[in-house]
Amino acid sequence: MLMARSFMDLIWDYAVFVVFIIFSTLYPLWGRFFGKKEKTKADYVFGLGTISMGAMMLSIARGTLGVRSVLGYPSELFYRGSAMWETLYGMVTAYPLVCFIFIPVYFNLGVTSVYQYLDLRFNSRLVRCLASGTYIVRSLLNLGVTVYTPTVAMNTVIGIPYWASLIGISAISIGFNLLGGLKAAITADVIQSVTMILISVGIIIQSMVTVGGFGEIFTIPANDGRLSFFNFTGDATVRVDTTSAWLGQLFMSLSIFGCQQNFVQRYLSMGTFKEVRRTLMSNIPVVIALFCLAWIVGMGVYAVYAVCDPMKAGYTNKMDEILPFFVEDKFAYLPGVLGIFMASLFNGALSLNVSNLNSLATVTWEDFLSHLPRYKGISDKQQLNVIKFIGSIYGVIVMGVGFSVGLLSGVIESSMLMTSATSGPLLGVFLLAMLVPIANWKGAACGMIVSHILTLWITFGSLTVSKEVVLLPTTIEGCTNDTFSSGITKPTKSWLLANTPLEVESEFPYFDTTTHAPLERTIGFPENIYSVSYMYYSLIGTFLTVAVGALVSVLTSHADDAYDRKLLHPFAYYCSKLFPGKERRYISNPDIRPKDVESADSGTKKSPLDELERDNHGFDTVSEQSGVTVVSVDPLPPKLDRPEVYRKTADPEADR
Repeated sequence: MLMARSFMDLIWDYAVFVVFIIFSTLYPLWGRFFGKKEKTKADYVFGLGTISMGAMMLSIARGTLGVRSVLGYPSELFYRGSAMWETLYGMVTAYPLVCFIFIPVYFNLGVTSVYQYLDLRFNSRLVRCLASGTYIVRSLLNLGVTVYTPTVAMNTVIGIPYWASLIGISAISIGFNLLGGLKAAITADVIQSVTMILISVGIIIQSMVTVGGFGEIFTIPANDGRLSFFNFTGDATVRVDTTSAWLGQLFMSLSIFGCQQNFVQRYLSMGTFKEVRRTLMSNIPVVIALFCLAWIVGMGVYAVYAVCDPMKAGYTNKMDEILPFFVEDKFAYLPGVLGIFMASLFNGALSLNVSNLNSLATVTWEDFLSHLPRYKGISDKQQLNVIKFIGSIYGVIVMGVGFSVGLLSGVIESSMLMTSATSGPLLGVFLLAMLVPIANWKGAACGMIVSHILTLWITFGSLTVSKEVVLLPTTIEGCTNDTFSSGITKPTKSWLLANTPLEVESEFPYFDTTTHAPLERTIGFPENIYSVSYMYYSLIGTFLTVAVGALVSVLTSHADDAYDRKLLHPFAYYCSKLFPGKERRYISNPDIRPKDVESADSGTKKSPLDELERDNHGFDTVSEQSGVTVVSVDPLPPKLDRPEVYRKTADPEADR
């Protein structure tokens, strides 16, 4: 979508773009130079006591919706209709489930990495590394796509080379990582969220003026079949219907909100569980409003171009170009609007990259490097420096993945399918840990491995099956010389655009515009499995992990599988006591610390990181904090000449 506008026509857009990027970069880091600095790892990872509830809500909402809310949803409604709008049901359902299932379990455990909980629960480094490794690989692939997506839009709209944008995003992200922390990342999220809200409202107002009223924004798409809800087809191969939208998004959201480090890290940065619960539940109307805002923008854009589709008329090449085209076309009379819109896209990729680099570095340190002998016993300041260095390395890797996306075709679809395939196993292993008392490390590991293998088999097998892709009809019958602004002409491709895979403009494979003819043959196994909608991949992965994990755990149950009952959800523990049979025994793990630990000397609260700085992966160790020996099995009373021994006996609290 290379517009025929000269450099001088875009001078204000370039100026606004540069000013906004400078502001959105320096303002979050202002406190680094003139305010409270991150002096400890706790400050850097959690931003202790410095993040307001409002900022946290916007940051969580921003991470929930992602880049797809800016470009993806408006183009989805324009060319496919409102079916994806119903994924909102799954998002909204996931919030209370995360709040009352996941957060109560590990909020007060004193963990830094969410995958550290799996280590405590299963007493297994293997399970912990499987989960954290999956998160790292998935995040790196997604971030590579995320940082590259807006660079193509900026190249096609205002002519900035994609490599320059990619290097710029990566360089600023690394600077954020070195100078900031979670607080800086959340501040960047807030700036981006507020900016996109204002731009979206401006687009809706402009659409109202163009079509003649707010009511027309709803009436025109409805009359043209763009608004259709509550479609229960009962066919699992349909790309998306109400059932798959709700269930698919529910399991995907549970995996992201409840099992992903960058979200859990935000929950743990709050002081009390009550505050977390209030923030999450209050975030539901915020997410609904922001989610619907993006779709109303799409309705407004469609209402304006209902009788003259820019893509069908040859003014755009891809579905996701419709919103940038609208901004340049209808806001041509306001110099600088296009610049701030493109800068917001740039900043959106930047803020997502920054917050995820922070989480990736934390997971890598806590789950992998901190266990190496050379890093044992290093100071808090040294740990902080290592985490920042790891984050910088990841910033370079993400930039490399972004360049790979620009050079290779098919990377985007593969990475997005990988995301769908890995959400289920992650969610499944956490559900095993929290809700299945008999689950052990053997079952959890087998469940994750089997689930990964089968879901990846289905995922990549689906690439071999040709599927019909249906776009809703559009028209160019109403096109006139006055439909578009005078400065807008049909695109002419440069050498760079001709050699750039335009597929990268779509963050999700379901935004691909390639249309295939329907197949008339009858398909059998395994093609019928491959044809299942990708919306069900997370559900399939979760079910496989839980089913296989529970079965293997029953078959391999052993006395050494005991764990601290605080690692089990209270409701699951209560239900387990209702079943007949021998009562399960638990042990007390002294390495589990509450989130806020009262100091006996000063009466002040200490961060969990002040109390817990070492691995908690085993019970057969000597606790450095409590000075007690913890053994896996000791059916005999402790000897008087030995330190207190924690035996695998019923927890006194459990009997009450």
